[in-house]
Amino acid sequence: MNLRMSSFITAATLGISLLGAGLATAQTAPAEPVQVEADRLDLDQRAGTAVYRGNVDVRQGEMHLRGARVEIQRNDSGELSRATAFGERAYLRHRPDGQKEPIEGEARQIIYHVAERRVELIDQAELNQGGDHFSGGRLEYFIDKEVVQARSDVEGSDNQRIRMTLQPEQ
Repeated sequence: MNLRMSSFITAATLGISLLGAGLATAQTAPAEPVQVEADRLDLDQRAGTAVYRGNVDVRQGEMHLRGARVEIQRNDSGELSRATAFGERAYLRHRPDGQKEPIEGEARQIIYHVAERRVELIDQAELNQGGDHFSGGRLEYFIDKEVVQARSDVEGSDNQRIRMTLQPEQ
């Protein structure tokens, strides 16, 4: 194997392991393998970024992230700090511990802030769990607190009013 191919494999493995370390923190269970499918990977070790392009599909345990492009960023300590999915309908699915129904979200941009355990859904954002539904310009979901914050204003697009449907408790 030549040096160039070896460097590429090392870079690709580093990008996936960075993603795995970050998504694993979203779970209380032991780390599970990360599966990533994409058409292309661009990795910049100095900048701490990995950019996957082309129908990107990332899965780890109960976490699923999908988009036309997914960017992974790490902090100065080398830990995953943020995963951002872009696309006409980027998609996130996560089932919190102890909950029957998964949380599913779609937007043009989805940002998962690892340390804060916070998800931002930006531009034509939708968030669903069971029969409950939120939509608007920008939604923020705080995973541990089970809190949703919604705003209608999104820079560069028309006002997207907040809409909400909450099912009565059983």
